[in-house]
Amino acid sequence: MLSNDRRPPSVPPSALADTLLERLTGTYAAAADSGRARAMTAYMKDAAPFLGIPTPLRRELSKAVTKDTPRPSEADCAALALRCWQLPEREYHYFAVDYLRRYVSRCSSGLLPVARHLVTTVPWWDTVDLLAAHTVGPLVAADPARAAVMDEWIGDEDLWLARTALLHQLRYKSATDTGRLFGYCRAQAGHPDFFIRKAIGWCLREYAKTDPDAVRSFVEAERGSLSPLSVREALKNL
Repeated sequence: MLSNDRRPPSVPPSALADTLLERLTGTYAAAADSGRARAMTAYMKDAAPFLGIPTPLRRELSKAVTKDTPRPSEADCAALALRCWQLPEREYHYFAVDYLRRYVSRCSSGLLPVARHLVTTVPWWDTVDLLAAHTVGPLVAADPARAAVMDEWIGDEDLWLARTALLHQLRYKSATDTGRLFGYCRAQAGHPDFFIRKAIGWCLREYAKTDPDAVRSFVEAERGSLSPLSVREALKNL
């Protein structure tokens, strides 16, 4: 499957994913709290239903779920993530995001179609931003030719793909491709959506920790096209 294929990726067979999903659903379901679930769902603007498991407890439960399991292959990671995304409650999606973050170094850029599916399915900032910085970013860094996929995503009509392209270099620091960073910000400068404008400011602010003069110069040159939100966020620490 191509990295920018819009078809849902197929779930590969994985005995490890079978084991993890059996443990995960039993462990998380037992810890569900309907009162917390309502509050968490409301806080996330009804993007997805929740089980009501607070983050510290969820992380402890996740450790128990993965305890004494082998390190996964790329197929295991894909199967686990896709099957978690088939479950409605958001905590299962968080488990998948954390799992991919932990084991992204065991995956190749062949996982990008899976990442694309996760970004565009039940999308909201709580999963998209982590996938951008900790899954998509490392996959592209390990296979620079796949930066061309980001060139496609930045212009996609799906704002979450465009946000992912903007944010995928968040952790690159001195390895940042500034041509793409500034080019992507310029390409989406006039976007009307808050999440794109915020992402522009965020990625610029993050790169300013590495090269503040470059960010300051870019913002001054593009101030007429960047939104006030983007400018404010970009210059927040300068």
